[in-house]
Amino acid sequence: MNNWKTKGLIAATIIVLLIPVAGIRFRMAKLQHSDISTPQFVGGMQCIACHENEYTQWEYSHHAKAMAHATDSTVLGDFNNAEYTYNGITHKFYKRNNKFFVFTKGIDGKMEEYEISHTFGYTPLQQYLIPFERGKYQCLPIAWDTEKGTWFDMGAMVYKDQEIKPDNWLYWTNQAQNWNGMCAECHSTNLKKNYIAELDSFHTSWSEINVSCEACHGPGSEHIKWAGWPENRQEEAENFGLVVQTSGINNEQYVNLCARCHARRSQLGDYDHTHSEVMDFMIPTLLHDDYFADGQILDEDYVWGSFIQSKMYHTDIKCNDCHNVHSGERLFEGNRLCFECHQQDYYGTAKHHFHKTENDPQTDYFIEGRKTETGEGANCVNCHMPGRYYMGNDFRNDHSIRIPRPDLSNLIDVPNACNQCHTDKSVNWAIRYTEDWYGKKTPPHYGPVLAGGRVGKPETLPELIALVMEDLNPLIVRATALELLANYSDSTASNTIRKMLDAPEAMLRFSATRIYSSNDATEYISDIGPLLTDPARAVRLEAGLRFSYLPSELIPENYKSKFEAALKEFEEQNTYMADFPGGRANLGLMHSNLGNFNEAIKHYKRATEIDNQFHPAFVNMALAYNQTGQNTESERIYKHLIEINAELPGIYYSLGLLQVEMQKYDEAIENLQMASLKDPMNSRINYNLGLLHLQLSNNGEAEKQLKKAIEKESGNFDYQYALAHFYVTSSQFNKAKRQLSTLKKQFPNDVNVQQLNNFLLNQTN
Repeated sequence: MNNWKTKGLIAATIIVLLIPVAGIRFRMAKLQHSDISTPQFVGGMQCIACHENEYTQWEYSHHAKAMAHATDSTVLGDFNNAEYTYNGITHKFYKRNNKFFVFTKGIDGKMEEYEISHTFGYTPLQQYLIPFERGKYQCLPIAWDTEKGTWFDMGAMVYKDQEIKPDNWLYWTNQAQNWNGMCAECHSTNLKKNYIAELDSFHTSWSEINVSCEACHGPGSEHIKWAGWPENRQEEAENFGLVVQTSGINNEQYVNLCARCHARRSQLGDYDHTHSEVMDFMIPTLLHDDYFADGQILDEDYVWGSFIQSKMYHTDIKCNDCHNVHSGERLFEGNRLCFECHQQDYYGTAKHHFHKTENDPQTDYFIEGRKTETGEGANCVNCHMPGRYYMGNDFRNDHSIRIPRPDLSNLIDVPNACNQCHTDKSVNWAIRYTEDWYGKKTPPHYGPVLAGGRVGKPETLPELIALVMEDLNPLIVRATALELLANYSDSTASNTIRKMLDAPEAMLRFSATRIYSSNDATEYISDIGPLLTDPARAVRLEAGLRFSYLPSELIPENYKSKFEAALKEFEEQNTYMADFPGGRANLGLMHSNLGNFNEAIKHYKRATEIDNQFHPAFVNMALAYNQTGQNTESERIYKHLIEINAELPGIYYSLGLLQVEMQKYDEAIENLQMASLKDPMNSRINYNLGLLHLQLSNNGEAEKQLKKAIEKESGNFDYQYALAHFYVTSSQFNKAKRQLSTLKKQFPNDVNVQQLNNFLLNQTN
């Protein structure tokens, strides 16, 4: 591998975590009158005169109650000297001088008193915000269950198997529970985060504390001016003077309006309502570890990533076909909503759902251990939109609206709707019933392909490529399959990645750019260079990062200004996200690629201070120390990583390679063997072990490891050639002839193979 490519071995990492939490020095953004041609935020109260019905619907919605100042009318929890005890610790809630207080564990784990400043959310739980220094507001982990009327420890329910200590970034006073960065933009209108990285402080502002009219429709000053025009002049205005068009658009455009808050994503900056392409304002999370392998919800995905997988979405269904967009409520309750489109005389009968109705006796069903009501087996959503509980008690339905597939549970270990209710039955029981009712033939599903791609199964590669290339597949599925091609070194995988650099869809271009690799600098420049000016911002900034892997002398003159502009966008976006470990780590990676290793190490260190479990920053910091010749410090970091998480195979691998460089061969072999044990599908580890044993003249072990590498990835030229070269140089000529025969069949035009074959012929003549 060329030296210019090895500068950045760890991909840029952008992290989005789940629990909505809170914080900021709240300042009202004032209406600016200096430029009347630029739309300004005027406040939802300005909309009532003409839109009273819509305003009334919104007034009682979750959007309207997304956030509020803590008052007697907004606080739902019991602050009447209430106590809540969990794990032997008693937390107290009370009022003093009309202010709300909590006595609870604080920054260092000691019990302290804190004042509640704001409510956060409404039902089924309400959280509470506490102001801290430097403009930060943190979200109390003990929340109020509005349905049960009790306090509960939300963190303990979400992180059931973890002990969250004060130094853990998930602890409530740390960044994971900080409102400014985690979810401020989706709970207030015209939110500006205003994070100052040098001071680690926030000066966040908004125009309205909750999610009001302009949060979705954009700044309304021009619309209000339009409303005062004569009727004949009104017809001249585009979209009634509104910044965001919500009528006369297709379902993709409509759903994208909701994506900025209803998608699991990374932000590209403060939202300004002018973008319709999602890759201009966010980088969505694909169907990786936050989803089950078949695309079902696992961690909280906020609906968008599920819905765009659905058949409904691909038949032009929009959010407002099922929901009143002002109240947020469903248009109709129960199956009536589905029967607006689906025939009730078939889909509403037992010949379709095979379940008893609410008037018939039935066995008790349970969803995640909670008993369902009688008759729920006949409810469409329970089979086609099964849900999960998030934040302790908030039940969310999966919006991929899929056919129940218990057969996939056996095949790839994913949940299914049948056993989610029938918890006392086996998966085979569910399979037997569905086969009896609907037949044994099941439609193909992308789940098994994505599951195979996650672990790099060789036989899955053609199916992954087929998923990517078929434009009838959901876009998020295609992008996921594309990124999984990074697990393969086969030329068909790399060729597919190159093709997708020119895909019409920005999401595919971004994914292809993120995983692109080439050892040929000329090819690298010609492939990535045009993307420096891509119309989608996410693609441009990723292309800027990828170009930074090149030494400056290799960058053609006609690309230098474009590269600088794209890299500036990358730096701006990650400076915006510098309150997250991923943002800091990305800045570190950029500086490492540019050769600014001291600056890189500074950012990596800050990332690990924010989250002391954030492995990519530790790994890249170790690489930066290695680049500056500080191998002892690099080794220390790798060993520390193993101490805090012994299950990371990549760390053993990196440590082993470093120790080869440090000539600590025995330790290197031990760590490479451990890496192979923990990551048995990784053929590269066996290859490196083989080369190391060759260097140490352990010929038998070298041959064994090279064969293992080839067994796992038979189409890899490096592995095949290394074994042939070993046989030739160790005078095992019969084995060399057989190995070269295989090489010539696979790579008939390769010059290196021809030269090695000629050398062998000279040795044996």
